[in-house]
Amino acid sequence: MDSLLIGAIAVIAVALIFDYTNGFHDAANAIATSVSTRALTPRIALGMAAVGNFVGAHLGAKVAKTVGSGVVSLPTGLAALGVVFAGVLGAICWNLITWYFGLPSSSSHALIGGLVGSTLCAIAFGIDGDILWSGILKSVVIPMVLSPIAGFILGAIVMLLVMWIFRKGHPGKMNRGFRWAQSASAAAMSVGHGMQDAAKTMGIVVLALYTAGIQDDKTHIPEWVFWASATVLALGTYAGGWRIIRTLGRRVIHLDPPAGFAAETVAASVLFTASNLGWPISTTHTITSAIMGVGATKKLSAVRWGVAGNIVMAWVLTFPGAALIAGLAYLISRPIFG
Repeated sequence: MDSLLIGAIAVIAVALIFDYTNGFHDAANAIATSVSTRALTPRIALGMAAVGNFVGAHLGAKVAKTVGSGVVSLPTGLAALGVVFAGVLGAICWNLITWYFGLPSSSSHALIGGLVGSTLCAIAFGIDGDILWSGILKSVVIPMVLSPIAGFILGAIVMLLVMWIFRKGHPGKMNRGFRWAQSASAAAMSVGHGMQDAAKTMGIVVLALYTAGIQDDKTHIPEWVFWASATVLALGTYAGGWRIIRTLGRRVIHLDPPAGFAAETVAASVLFTASNLGWPISTTHTITSAIMGVGATKKLSAVRWGVAGNIVMAWVLTFPGAALIAGLAYLISRPIFG
């Protein structure tokens, strides 16, 4: 079998492993609020999230194109496939580290940080690659900053509106109604997660196909790539990431059904908007900031800022941490890929 084809298969395999870890790592994004408010049982919520991820994957082509062609530029050949392999491996390792400690970090930024780290290391060894810093600034860094700010502010605004509109409502009836409403908001959140996170894996697979010379177009996504990425992400999501679910659902703030509905609705809206613009934002950043914004409307002390601070620290460390691990992975795998 041709060495380029073997290299492409290896990259696609590790990309799908990342996709799976992304699913169980980020399952909390779609279901933590619904589970913590008892709007949905954990397994029903996970099943809904898996289906939503599968559907959303088929709507995330713009994000896939950004990841596949807007972050790094690599030549074709086996050595370049090794760069992609190491970048994805760095993201997987960072996902597992943050999952172990129960920190809802960004799989998206881990992936992009991993690609940048392995590419920088490869350039130092003479690979003719390039980091597309302007594209990263425009499509990654600026949205990375704006999305949690938008989540926090909009979460607070929507929660205030809910509190004002239903200010005369009976608490028991209101909670029951919002538990039903959370089924819809959780489903929307799941679709948005698929639009973002399955799309990033699709972008890596397309990058591997191009680098291996299997296809000439950096942006064309074969139909089988949609199905493979969507299926693996859905399986990973159904496996569940219970450590992170507990962090988001209980440790940041105690949520009731109206608050859970407000946070999920805001987060889903931000994800849909960013996906339509082709911005690979973090679903974790978005839902966490929305939860914090909702909580801040009650009183600032309602948010456990110490836990929130640990989460923010994980966000700050994700890009350089994944980049460093990916650089080490490149040094180790370089002899294999030439």
